[in-house]
Amino acid sequence: MADEVQEQAFKTQEIKLPEQLEIAVLPLQNTTLFPDTVVPLAVGRERSTKAVESSLATEEKLLACITTKSENVTGDDAKPSDIYTVGTLVNIKRMMRTDDVMQLIVQGMRRFEVIEWTAEQPYLKAKILVLEELRRVDEEEIEALKRNIHGMIQEALALLPQVPPEIRVAVTSQEDPVQLSYFLASVLDLGTETEQKMLESSTVDGLLTLTHAALARELEIMQIRSKIANEAQHEMDKSQRDYVLRQQMKAIQKELGEDESGEQAEAGQLRTRLEEADLPDDVRKEAERELKRMEALPQAAPDYHVIRTYLEYILELPWRKSGQEKLDLKEARKVLDEDHYGLEDIKERILESLAVVKLRPDSKSPILLFVGPPGVGKTSLGRSIARALGREFDRLSLGGMRDEAELRGHRRTYIGAMPGRIIQSLRRVGVNNPVMMLDEIDKLGADFRGDPASALLEILDPAQNNTFRDNYLDLPFDLSKVFFIATANQLGPIPMPLRDRMEIIQLAGYSDREKLNIAKQYLVPRQIEENGLTKDQLAITDDAINLLSTRYTREAGVRQLERSIGNLARKVALKVAEGSTENVTISAEEVRGYLGPPKVFPEEARKELPPGVATGMAWTEMGGEVLFIEATMLPGSGGLTLTGQLGEVMKESAQAARSYLWSHAAEFDLDAEMIKNNGVHLHVPAGAIPKDGPSAGVTMATAMASLYTGRKVRSDTAMTGEITLSGLVFPVGGIKEKVLAAHRAGIRRIILPIRNEADTDDIPEDVKKELELVFAAWISDVLKAALEPIGSESVKEREHAAAREEGPGRSPGQPPLAKA
Repeated sequence: MADEVQEQAFKTQEIKLPEQLEIAVLPLQNTTLFPDTVVPLAVGRERSTKAVESSLATEEKLLACITTKSENVTGDDAKPSDIYTVGTLVNIKRMMRTDDVMQLIVQGMRRFEVIEWTAEQPYLKAKILVLEELRRVDEEEIEALKRNIHGMIQEALALLPQVPPEIRVAVTSQEDPVQLSYFLASVLDLGTETEQKMLESSTVDGLLTLTHAALARELEIMQIRSKIANEAQHEMDKSQRDYVLRQQMKAIQKELGEDESGEQAEAGQLRTRLEEADLPDDVRKEAERELKRMEALPQAAPDYHVIRTYLEYILELPWRKSGQEKLDLKEARKVLDEDHYGLEDIKERILESLAVVKLRPDSKSPILLFVGPPGVGKTSLGRSIARALGREFDRLSLGGMRDEAELRGHRRTYIGAMPGRIIQSLRRVGVNNPVMMLDEIDKLGADFRGDPASALLEILDPAQNNTFRDNYLDLPFDLSKVFFIATANQLGPIPMPLRDRMEIIQLAGYSDREKLNIAKQYLVPRQIEENGLTKDQLAITDDAINLLSTRYTREAGVRQLERSIGNLARKVALKVAEGSTENVTISAEEVRGYLGPPKVFPEEARKELPPGVATGMAWTEMGGEVLFIEATMLPGSGGLTLTGQLGEVMKESAQAARSYLWSHAAEFDLDAEMIKNNGVHLHVPAGAIPKDGPSAGVTMATAMASLYTGRKVRSDTAMTGEITLSGLVFPVGGIKEKVLAAHRAGIRRIILPIRNEADTDDIPEDVKKELELVFAAWISDVLKAALEPIGSESVKEREHAAAREEGPGRSPGQPPLAKA
C-alpha cells in the first residue's frame, strides 16, 4: 500500500541572523553541508525527525547541520563528543513527508561553531555562534590558486564528456573562489575529513589551498581511470574484432565445406584422445584444465602451441601402461650365456638379483652399477637383462651432463622448455617398466646450472621415485617400476650418497685367452655378417687374432679388437666384391699387409734392470699397465727429487719409502751416511701422463733399496702395494687388471700384499698357472723377494746359462715353467 505523502514548500524570506542563537542540531553521516549550496536530505530517525519538526515549527525554518566524526554513529546515538563543532546553518526550503521519512531540500546559509550543548533529548540542541565571512590574507596567492583550480576544472571536464552543459557553465563561470570551492567540495567525493577541514577553514587562502590539493588528487585519479578505461576499450575492440574475423572465417570455411576451424579441430582431437586415455585422476584434471585454457586462446597466441605440446606429452606418456614381463631364470641364464663369454661371477650376481624380483614381484627393483674399463660388456649386459626379462630397453648417456634440468626438465615458463631425459625416455619406449641404462654415471658434472647427481638421488631412490615430479610436467610420475642399471669406468668420481643407492658389480678386463675366445665366438661372426660376407669367405686364425689384440689394440675390453676385425672384414669384402678372390684366410703374417705396421707397443718386461730400477704395476681406466720406477743417486746434494707428473699420494709414498729405508739402514745393511750425504732422484717415466695412487709404494721402496745397496731388482718380477712408515704392506685395488697387464708384458713373477691374496681368485686360471705369486706382509718381505743377491747373476744371465746347458731346445727369455 502506498504511503501517505505530505509535501510542503516554504516561502523564501530574508532572514537576519543573530550573532548567537540556540537551535536544534541535525547530525549528518558521511555528508558535509556548505554555505550557499542547496542539497536534499532524507531524515528518518526519531531524534532527527523531532529536531526537524522543531525547526519547522519556527518562522525562519532554521536548522544546524553538523557532520559526525565517525560514519558508524547514527543520528539517534550521536553524542556531543561524536560530532564536529563547526557546521552549517541551513534554511529548510521544502519538505515532503511520508509515514517514515522526511525528504528535505535545504539551503546552506552560514557557518557556525557550537558554543554550548544545551540538550540531547528529545533532540540535540546547542547554543551556536555564527561565524564571520572568510578573511583574505594574500590576494596574489588567492588569484594564483583560483587560476590553477580553473585550469584543473577544464582538464577534468575534458575527461568527463558526460557532464551536462549547464553544470559546465555553472562551474566555469563561477568567479567567487569561496563559492567555487564549496561547490566543488559538494560535488566531488573528497571524504568527510577533507570536507570538514574545508568547512572549518577561516581564510580564503586556506580554503583554496585545500581545494587545489583535493582537486589535483581527483584529477590524477580521473586521468588514471581514463587510461585504464581506454586500454580496456582497446582490448575489447581487439577481442570483438578477432571474434568478428573468426566468425567470418567460420562462415567462409562452412561455404567451402569445412565445418570446423583448425584450432577447433585440434582441440576436439585432443579432447577425444584425453577421454580415451588411461590417466590418473590428478593428471586428467590438470590436462582438462589446460585444454580449456587452450580452447579460449586464438591459434596465433604463443601459449596456444605451448599448451598443445604439453598436452601431447601427457597423452603420449605411459602413465599406467606396463610391458608384459616374462621372468624365467633358466631363460635368463641362457640369454646371458649366449650373449657373453666368461663373466661367470657377474652372471651369477645378476641372476641372484632377478631371482629376488621373481620371488617378490612387489619389491623394489635392484639398481645395478656395472663398473669396469671400456669395452668389457657393461652396456651389452644391460641389453641382455632386458632381453631376459622381456622388457623394453633404453640407454641414456650421462657423460658430460652438467645441467640438472636435463634430468628434471625445464619449467614451462622458459622458452623452448621440454621434459627431462628420463621422461623423454619413457615416452620413447612407451611403457613404464623398461630397463633403463644410465651410462657413464661417473662422468656427471656440476656447475652453476645445478647438480645432476642430486637429481639422480631422487630418481634412483625407491622411497621417492614413485612420485617423481618433472619440472616440465609438474605432475607426479611413478618411476618405481623402472629397472635402472648404471655403468661407470671408475667408482671414485661417483658421489658417495649416489653410490650407496646402487649394488656395485665390478667388471675387470679380459685376458688374452678370453679375448681370443670372445673374438672367435662373437666378434668375428658378427663382423662377417655385418660386412656382407659368409663364413666360407673369411677366416681368421687364432694367431692373427692374438696379434690383433696385442699389437693393434691397447685396451682391457674388446671394442678396439672388434674394430680391427671389422677393418679386415671390409678389406676382404672389397676383394670378394671385385671378384679377385672367393675366400680368404688371414694368418698372423698377413695381418700387417691388411692393417699396416703394428700400432701398439706394450711396455714389455725389460731384460736387464740396472740397480735403482724396479717394475711396478698400475691401474688405469683402460685396464692395467706396467711401469718402471727409476732411482738415481745425486752425490753431494740432499733431499728427494721427484719427476714424472706424480700426484700427492705418490709423492708421499716416495718420501715414506726413503724415510723407512733411512731409519732401518742397519737392518738392510745400508750406509746411513751415504743416504744422508747424497740426494735421490726418483722418476716414473710414462710420458706426460699424470700418475697418482698408493700402489707404487713398494715399487719405490724397492727401487731406492736397489740403488742404495747396488743390488739389482729381478727383471722377471713386478710388484704393487702401499707401504707405511713402520714397514707394513697395505692392500690395494685393481689386482686383476694389474696382474693381466703384467702377464701381457711377459712378467711371470708378481709380488702382492698378503691381504690381496683373496683377490687372486678373480684372475683367470690359465693366467694364474703361468705366474709365481709372492705375498708380502712387510717391506722386508718385498725386498727379500725382489732384490738379487750381491754379486749374483741376474735372472737373464741365469736363463742364458740354463739355455746353454740345456742346449738348442730352449731359448733365452722363454718364460719359466708354470708352477702347480
